[in-house]
Amino acid sequence: MFCCLRTCLNGNFGKSASSAANRLREPDVFLDSSFSGPDVILLSRQLRITGSGGALATAPLVQSKSYFEIKIQQGGSWSVGLATRQADLTKKFGGCDRESWCLCSDNATRHNDETLRPVVVTTQEPIGAADNTLINEAAHTAGLIGIEDVPEDNVLGTVVNVSIENCSNNLIAHPVHSFPDEGDVVGIAFDHIELNFYFNGKNLDVPFRNVKGTVYPVIFVGNGAIVDIILDNFNYGPPPGFDKIMLEQSLL
Repeated sequence: MFCCLRTCLNGNFGKSASSAANRLREPDVFLDSSFSGPDVILLSRQLRITGSGGALATAPLVQSKSYFEIKIQQGGSWSVGLATRQADLTKKFGGCDRESWCLCSDNATRHNDETLRPVVVTTQEPIGAADNTLINEAAHTAGLIGIEDVPEDNVLGTVVNVSIENCSNNLIAHPVHSFPDEGDVVGIAFDHIELNFYFNGKNLDVPFRNVKGTVYPVIFVGNGAIVDIILDNFNYGPPPGFDKIMLEQSLL
């Protein structure tokens, strides 16, 4: 009888251990429902965001060199970058206050409700001097690069119509190229000196150098966008010396 009991118990323990091992491991870092906009929806173990507004991650960037990624699962308006816990998370764009620094889906980087640098991605073919003049004049006049002035052969990706909006949702430009788009991966690297963004592994060269305070990864969405945050098993390797976000206690 004891042999049968031992066999049954061992079998149950084995099944329990196997079941536990097969469960999805809960992420160490995820999007924080306590620091998100009221109209934000968090899914997939709080690694996916949709709805309208922003959400911070649960861990601040305390290590010397941090890296994470997002993947755009469905297009719309989105922003990604860093923010403090004082940031306005009710907006569908980041960078609308002094507490957030973001790359936005409307081809711009923003901080303190200002469009700081446009983002234009071209092929490896160099743009001629005349084309550079057109680009510089458009950027100087409107605060954004006039992509309609760039030869179509120099624009990476499919040409589509996309509205650019500022934080008050007023139309300020109308470029003809959406960048990035569905299925693309944006990488974010921060070393407490520069905040850099990567498009499918390529540095966009539009850094922020004025990031201050205790900052967290942040994602803003609107207009139907669905975005995943990737905190491990990256699609593209981090830059040299950078690593995934580490929890503060693990650094002690």
